[in-house]
Amino acid sequence: MRPTEEVVATLKEALVGVGVVLPSLCVDPVSEAGEEPFALVDLGRCNARTAERLASVLRAERPPVGSYVIDGRDGRIGEVMGHLAGRAQLRPVGGGREWDCPPHETEPVAREEVLRARVRQVNQERRMLN
Repeated sequence: MRPTEEVVATLKEALVGVGVVLPSLCVDPVSEAGEEPFALVDLGRCNARTAERLASVLRAERPPVGSYVIDGRDGRIGEVMGHLAGRAQLRPVGGGREWDCPPHETEPVAREEVLRARVRQVNQERRMLN
């Protein structure tokens, strides 16, 4: 078996690969100082949003909660907020009314596209104020 530090590093990398960050993930210092051959892994604390995303990944939901996707039916970009009755619930970038989309109609979206959508939303809001 690999050293606990290496296992923690591998776990962090795997979690980041699916979009989950556990900020407190580390080797448990108390068990590391003990006589046991392998220290415990402390998964730490996280907010509810991170826990929901982790649960979504573990359930193999596609697309996972918290990811951004394009609705292939009309090209809208949305954040996956959940899954209900076999459909992904999407919220527009910047907030707004959610809509349902069949998961097979979604496609991953590049971060640059999400940023562009956010900028468009902010510009639109500013125009409405003027």
